[in-house]
Amino acid sequence: MAKKFPLNPPHPERICWGCDKYCAADALACGNGSGRTLHPAEMIGEDWYTFGDWGLELEAEPGKPK
Repeated sequence: MAKKFPLNPPHPERICWGCDKYCAADALACGNGSGRTLHPAEMIGEDWYTFGDWGLELEAEPGKPK
């Protein structure tokens, strides 16, 4: 089972979000030859998951209808 993807992690800049390994930014293990992949919250903002279809199973927020 894959790890649950965090919506707003406390320090996204410390981790590469490019695959399921979630490596430290200074110890990338995927070997794709590129730099660190940013978390969507770093690029789009804290409400990134409300736009588009990310394929995430979100838990309902109290007081908000689905």
